[in-house]
Amino acid sequence: MEYYVGILEGDDERWRVRITEVGDCVGNGGSPLEALNNAAVSLRQAMERNASAGIKIPLARSLREVLRSGEIAAAETVVLVPLLLDSGRTVRVNVTFDAGLLLAIDQEAARRGVSRSAFLASAARAKIEGTPSKA
Repeated sequence: MEYYVGILEGDDERWRVRITEVGDCVGNGGSPLEALNNAAVSLRQAMERNASAGIKIPLARSLREVLRSGEIAAAETVVLVPLLLDSGRTVRVNVTFDAGLLLAIDQEAARRGVSRSAFLASAARAKIEGTPSKA
């Protein structure tokens, strides 16, 4: 997985993470964590839009490059934003769960109207990006 350097800024109530390599990539939130989580989702969506439009995905700059660039103000902080892109190819895996947990997973997946695989993929993506699971 690749990480992009984000620049975090804000105050008590409003926070923002911007990723300068991707011009339209910003995450906002009521806390630094919420802004970072929203930046991860925004980054994935921006990269998916770029890929579908045939636009080359910009390379992530290193932390050293961003720090040396002079674009970080005194009140700002750098954060690492994960980029989690689907490859469009599924892979079968064998995993082991406690029987009670697997039953709970299957019940929740059925309640939401999705497959076990879709539920687990959504949960994993949410955990990596730090966002609430939607499936």
